Amino acid sequence: FFSAMTTGAKDAAAELGATLNVQDAQLDVSAQNNQIDTFIQQGVDLIVVSAVDQDGIGPAIDRAKQAGIIVVAVDTPAKGADAVVMTNAVQAGERSCTYLFDQMGKKGEVLLVDGTPIQTIIDRINGCKKVAENYPDIKIVGQQASKNDRASGLAVTTDMLTAHPNVTGIFGMNDPSALGATLAVTQAGKAGQIKVTGVDGSPQAVDELKREGSPFIGTATQNPAEMVRQAVKIGEGIAKGTPPSEKTVLIESVLVTRDNVGSYAGW
Repeated sequence: FFSAMTTGAKDAAAELGATLNVQDAQLDVSAQNNQIDTFIQQGVDLIVVSAVDQDGIGPAIDRAKQAGIIVVAVDTPAKGADAVVMTNAVQAGERSCTYLFDQMGKKGEVLLVDGTPIQTIIDRINGCKKVAENYPDIKIVGQQASKNDRASGLAVTTDMLTAHPNVTGIFGMNDPSALGATLAVTQAGKAGQIKVTGVDGSPQAVDELKREGSPFIGTATQNPAEMVRQAVKIGEGIAKGTPPSEKTVLIESVLVTRDNVGSYAGW
């Protein structure tokens, strides 16, 4: 995901003739604060940030803005940012779960593999729950938070499947957790009984959709490279005195399934 973001950043920088400096905070908000302080010292013109903690990064963003630097958030909101470009995460949750529930025959027990409490993940789970209200015979019987990765997705799903053996559907709020859930289903010998969907449209999810007999049946896309390209364009517009009409720019999430994966461009 972040590699695809870097690709988008390289494209945007090349188009502008700009110098690019990419840093990875390793999910550590104090490291991200320090990186922004370094950018301030370097006198950069634009910071595009995927916030580890949308509130915790606020003071660093304030310092950057006081130094005259434009700050645009991507993927999730960040307190004080001039704008944010993100996937329509509620829509992603809705589309992934609508497909899951329909493929379950509009009935049965469902597990939710949640994640860290950032806005985009909260929105996906809320989107799924909103759709569930339209399916009276669908029951969400378990919800546990992963660490957004495959290993923890496997662990929490294995745990929930033990407590809820009659489950026939699982929604993972991102592809890594959904693929971890897929592995848990396979290890439990329930590959033919349980269907799994995710969110991201990642290369790993595409591979899994193409694998014969996989419980994984669909993913609602994100477009990380396009997020960054749009963020840089917005930053350029702000620098020229034409800020965006809306501070939050939402990118549509598209459903990818076994039926249309062959025509999906991917990241």
